[in-house]
Amino acid sequence: METQIFGYFIEDLSENMEYLKIGMLPSSLSTIKQSWRANGLSAEFIANYVQTFFIGQPQNTNAPIPIQSKQAVKYIANELLENAMKFNDVTSQRFIEISFKLYNDKLIFHVTHDINPKNVEKLKFFLHQIANEDPQDLYFNRMEANAVSDEKGSGLGLLSMVCDYSAKIGWRFQISKRYSSVTLTTMVCLNI
Repeated sequence: METQIFGYFIEDLSENMEYLKIGMLPSSLSTIKQSWRANGLSAEFIANYVQTFFIGQPQNTNAPIPIQSKQAVKYIANELLENAMKFNDVTSQRFIEISFKLYNDKLIFHVTHDINPKNVEKLKFFLHQIANEDPQDLYFNRMEANAVSDEKGSGLGLLSMVCDYSAKIGWRFQISKRYSSVTLTTMVCLNI
């Protein structure tokens, strides 16, 4: 198996932190409407769960986004799940997994799913753009392009995480030549 890393990717720092992992099998959701509902419910649950660790604690005013903000956590979890559902390899029987790990100074999300090998190069091109262009410029260019196009996969959700929430994002591709499959893990890190 070949592994490729793009961007800022943290594998795992330690096992001594609070974490939660949720898995969904897309083929068990018969309609897009059910998928979006499952994403929303899962994101809401994650946001409520994370928020419990901050009740009664002082807020860090130096953080780019208050992690205590239920809406920020919900937005990021929902965007990650929507992307995973949208770009999941429909022939895969792998669960889409979302997890978060809460450290003293950061919250890290990981979302893992299989993607169609035919889409890998297009995604890598976009990841190269994120790494080498100004995220704000890329965000506005993508917004303008979306206004005149119905192109699937604009990347606005990921760019919004970087521009609006100061998130650090990374990706790990695990490519299995033997099984002709590509497993993608997207990582989002928020400082708290």
